Amino acid sequence: MAPAAGKPIPRATYRVQLNGEFGFGRTTAIADYIARLGVSHLYASPYMKARPGSTHGYDIVNHNELNPEVGDQNDFRALVEALKRNKLGQILDFVPNHMGVGGSDNEWWLNVLEWGPESPYAGYFDIEWESDYRYLQGKLLVPFLGDQYGAVLVSGGLELRFDSETGSFAVWAYGSHKLPVRPQDYGTILGTDHPDLERIGDAFAHLAYARPHQIARAGVQKAELATLVATRPDVADAINQRLSVFRGYQGEIDSWGHLHALIAGQNWRVAYFKVAADDINYRRFFNINELAGLRMDEPELFDVAHRMVLGMVEDGTLDGIRIDHIDGLIDPRGYCERLVAAASKPFYLVVEKILARHERLREDWPIDGTTGYEYANLMGGLFVDPKAEEAFTRLYADFIGRRDDFEEVVRQCKIRIMESEMASELNVLSRKAARIARSNPATADFTANILHQALKETIARFPVYRTYVDGGVPSDLDRRDIDWAISQARRAEQGPDGSVYDFLQRLLTTDLVAAPKSGYSHRQVTRFAMRFQQYSGPVMAKGLEDTAFYRYNRLAALNEVGGHPDHFGVSVSAFHRANQDRARNWPGNMLASTTHDTKRGEDTRARLYALSEMPEEWERQVQTWSRLLRARRGDVEGTAPPDRNDEYLFYQLLLGAWPAELTGASVEQIEQSAMTAFAERIVGAMTKSMREAKLHSTWAAPNEAYEGAVISFIHDALDVTRRNAFLEAFLPFQAALARIGMVNGLSQTLLKLTSPGVPDIYQGCELWNLSLVDPDNRLPVDYDARRKLLDEVEGVVERGVVAGLLERWTDGAVKLAVTRQALAVRAEKPEVFSAGEYLPLDATGDRADHVVAYARRAGDDTVVVAVPRLVGQLGESPDWGNTAIPLPRGARWRNRLTGAEVEGGDAVSIATLFADLPVALLSREG
Repeated sequence: MAPAAGKPIPRATYRVQLNGEFGFGRTTAIADYIARLGVSHLYASPYMKARPGSTHGYDIVNHNELNPEVGDQNDFRALVEALKRNKLGQILDFVPNHMGVGGSDNEWWLNVLEWGPESPYAGYFDIEWESDYRYLQGKLLVPFLGDQYGAVLVSGGLELRFDSETGSFAVWAYGSHKLPVRPQDYGTILGTDHPDLERIGDAFAHLAYARPHQIARAGVQKAELATLVATRPDVADAINQRLSVFRGYQGEIDSWGHLHALIAGQNWRVAYFKVAADDINYRRFFNINELAGLRMDEPELFDVAHRMVLGMVEDGTLDGIRIDHIDGLIDPRGYCERLVAAASKPFYLVVEKILARHERLREDWPIDGTTGYEYANLMGGLFVDPKAEEAFTRLYADFIGRRDDFEEVVRQCKIRIMESEMASELNVLSRKAARIARSNPATADFTANILHQALKETIARFPVYRTYVDGGVPSDLDRRDIDWAISQARRAEQGPDGSVYDFLQRLLTTDLVAAPKSGYSHRQVTRFAMRFQQYSGPVMAKGLEDTAFYRYNRLAALNEVGGHPDHFGVSVSAFHRANQDRARNWPGNMLASTTHDTKRGEDTRARLYALSEMPEEWERQVQTWSRLLRARRGDVEGTAPPDRNDEYLFYQLLLGAWPAELTGASVEQIEQSAMTAFAERIVGAMTKSMREAKLHSTWAAPNEAYEGAVISFIHDALDVTRRNAFLEAFLPFQAALARIGMVNGLSQTLLKLTSPGVPDIYQGCELWNLSLVDPDNRLPVDYDARRKLLDEVEGVVERGVVAGLLERWTDGAVKLAVTRQALAVRAEKPEVFSAGEYLPLDATGDRADHVVAYARRAGDDTVVVAVPRLVGQLGESPDWGNTAIPLPRGARWRNRLTGAEVEGGDAVSIATLFADLPVALLSREG
């Protein structure tokens, strides 16, 4: 949608991950550096108060306080002033969907644990207080134990403590998870041995008489108890004596009876973390127990949670907000509308949203676009050769010994998630659907079990993350996706009767209550449809991104957030169409290539794309490497771990992440310390891949034997302390592939920085980013080295000798030069890039398929972009022959990357454009 008048749309952003090691102070120190790069805005990760030790900031415990681990108010003011000094704005990543829970830091959560449904904050969280399980009626499950409840109890892992400052009691799990005791039970703890404690205990026991002021009354009584303890040693001693009653002897279950009885009466049920899969009764962020979902559609909660962030918009600290996990909210459009309405002035607003291939961003949302996952995959697809798909599919199947259908892999993975980590949520949905069915004689026989089957089969085949039914008339887009999923689910073998799907279809579209006197509750039906949407999204995310992406390894570069591993390549015309559509409809959409969530960094993928150009050579290499490594380990039959699929992924990770500084080195030239550090990165990525795939190992139950064998395999492969036949075979191929990946990386960089939208640079990606899945992609960035390199690059550009940087491409200076120059042109010609036309330029000649070119034009001001693609097929020194792109006649142009002048005519040859550098950025000089 077109930006609102006065809205501050960024020119380009620079994403920084804040944490305890890199906080406000260190961000202040790089403000001048990122301004010199040419971006207009700092794009900061969440910095509201989070759980202690948070490395990412998404586990917020207070939306209205700064995270003390990244800095205080003075530090923050210094950062804001530094940004303004350097003419930089700021965009903040904001988290409305969930909060960090557990520990002892979230006051809202602790209050809910203490007071249960009576807590003033109980309505802030998505809690199912009316459980069908008697043992959870009116209780909140707290699944934070590392072992069975009984085992933790008798081992002393649960301890009753008294806080003398607040006059309150709590059970502590492992000394870190605070579980407040109901004040009504304080009398049980205080006992009758001491007269003052007996009196206060009796007052606590009769708090019900103070309704609706019982919470305030309890606060008064706690303060009295704290004062008594502070002034009366005999009272403090008496409380310590009473606490001893609730301690037992390790391993003797009977001795813990008093503590167990106390725990049984609380508003919470503390349990083994695996219990959450079956019994969880609060909405989580995906399946993470420590992140509890918020009901941000509640007006009071919305106002409280957004007080600070909207204040920063009002005072000019923030120009924009990035909304994390928009699909987790029950009503994303309503949330965005409320946020825009609540702000005192226009601001830039983007949402983290993953789109299916056929899905379009909803145009009735008052936003500027997404955070750009779809662009990363669109752009990357240009460097994948679609003609090689059949050969690539065959060689993958031959190597792993089976032919997997990706769609079926995804279906199986989603079912696995619904039957394990997220089974409880599906059970709740099924019971809610059954209650609705029972409310009308026509559907009264649809049991929870039957509806459970139908829901599971439908969600397993859902073609998008979620729909957006909100109580009004469902959109045609929503109906299309629901109808498709239902029609596919009907085909399931041994599925429920077709009439169940008829009911479910009308329930999910809310057609059940479209007509008056339907016999169903409009609120219950609408609420169910909306809660269903909140479930289908996490199931897709966990099933697709966090399971299927680690099982289907045909070309790992395609297994990316927002990506489609079964779609092999993007045509130049499709790329142009998508850019034109974005220029018309979403000019403020972010353009991403690497984020804190990407499975592999942009330059890791750039290398792996090149494998698609050489399927036969890739197959020969993989077979050779496998024979060498397995022979070295005595595995002649090839049956020992890793399995062939994990092994196939391992080779891709090695190629993609191989350090640039080690490229071209022989085995003898590689220092052991460098290889040890690299091996640990590969071990981390492979361990995560094995556990996410959930075939040989899992996070909940790691298979130490299998994982250990794989880790040993990795260390054998990367052993440089003795002759290594594998590395001798691997290194020449890696060097050749890395050279192609370098060209792909430069092409990606220039495309992102000049396409319609707002380009985002993830921290450090101005140089090569050869990262793997997190936490590898969140490693510290050496800004001192980058600052020095930028000094050098600016001198090189000024002297017009950028081409020389290609000879030393491994240090990333050439990518930095392209980044700096492209951003300079973007700053110099804001209208061209913010509102200019996007004009595809069709290459002609024998190598036309290997060129992507377009112009950005506003009035008489024009910029031309040209990059190569599929260069692996062209050799190290491509012969471009008669390949050319059209340029306006009579104009003079300058290549802003090299300084070279280019004469306009009917066309300019690609050989001329790429004479010094394999990418070109021309600006019209006259």
